[in-house]
Amino acid sequence: EVQLVESGGGLVQVGESLRLSCAVSGFTSDDYAIGWFRQAPGKEREGVSCISSSDDNIYLTDSVEGRFTISTDNAKNTVYLQMNSLKPEDTAIYYCAADDYYKGRCSFSSIKSYWGQGIQVTVSS
Repeated sequence: EVQLVESGGGLVQVGESLRLSCAVSGFTSDDYAIGWFRQAPGKEREGVSCISSSDDNIYLTDSVEGRFTISTDNAKNTVYLQMNSLKPEDTAIYYCAADDYYKGRCSFSSIKSYWGQGIQVTVSS
């Protein structure tokens, strides 16, 4: 069973940085996709970034382009979301999600089999 555990969230001020970590266990395939999602109060959950192992494809949604970076450390079984220049509108609960035996480019709608518990990121203005 794939399990995901997020860490690294918290309260920061505008312009500061956070690095979220998602520890992954239970993968039984070298082919996978992992995504970061977020849900702000009163809004639907949205995809933030995703990465696929097929060709190291990376996607960032427009609102975080140039500020956020997704990366993986396969030796540590961890995926990261580096968040720089944080803005109040980045405030949300952030979730990592994954799909095993994944082929092709990452797609938010397709990354849905496994979810972490979510972690709060609050950016104070």
